[in-house]
Amino acid sequence: MSIIEAVAPLHEAHRDNHTHRDVNGGWLRPAVFGAMDGLVSNLALMTGVAGGAVSSQTVVITGLAGLAAGAFSMAAGEYTSVASQRELVQAELDVERLQLRKHPVDEMEELAALYVSRGVEPALAREVAMQLSRDPEQALEIHAREELGIDPDDLPSPMVAAVSSFGSFALGALLPVLPYLLGATALWPAVLLALLGLFACGALVARVTARSWWFSGLRQLVLGGAAAAVTYGLGMLFGAAL
Repeated sequence: MSIIEAVAPLHEAHRDNHTHRDVNGGWLRPAVFGAMDGLVSNLALMTGVAGGAVSSQTVVITGLAGLAAGAFSMAAGEYTSVASQRELVQAELDVERLQLRKHPVDEMEELAALYVSRGVEPALAREVAMQLSRDPEQALEIHAREELGIDPDDLPSPMVAAVSSFGSFALGALLPVLPYLLGATALWPAVLLALLGLFACGALVARVTARSWWFSGLRQLVLGGAAAAVTYGLGMLFGAAL
């Protein structure tokens, strides 16, 4: 068996298994942040109001209002944030595109110098830069990657970010309200369900990160529980004062 025949199966196995998850699609961060924020903020809001010794109907109305207001606010904020970031990137790409058109030789030399700084021999670096610079759009993409650290063809979508944030926030904020909608009259079922949801969200996030599921789940549970406890105490304090 030749060396090439021996290496080929290894190459095929590596190619089949060496895949990466989408880390720049613009959906994961707003979805995760939205779900966590919906759970924590609405749970804290409801416990704060419940701490003031109000009726269960008031707690439900507060939770539903917090869900609607928070979901729309998160969606609008994410859309504006991602759209602004995208516009800034497009402006920088326009600057780079202009430089490539006005000073193609200088830009080519700049690219060659970058490869030399990474260990490529000068002659080879210049040859590679020359070949890559023949296509203006390819040259723009390479300069954007090397100088700006971005991929022009993989920019996050404002709409995807907004929809992800809206849906995940609404889903997270619904959990503390759900027991009341199903007939509960006490606060503890809402708190219990919300804390379980926080743990589940944290554990789910661990599926796309390097953290263990139990660590990520416990971290979210502790943070959310602490926020609920503090606001409940404040609600009791303010309720007694009023």
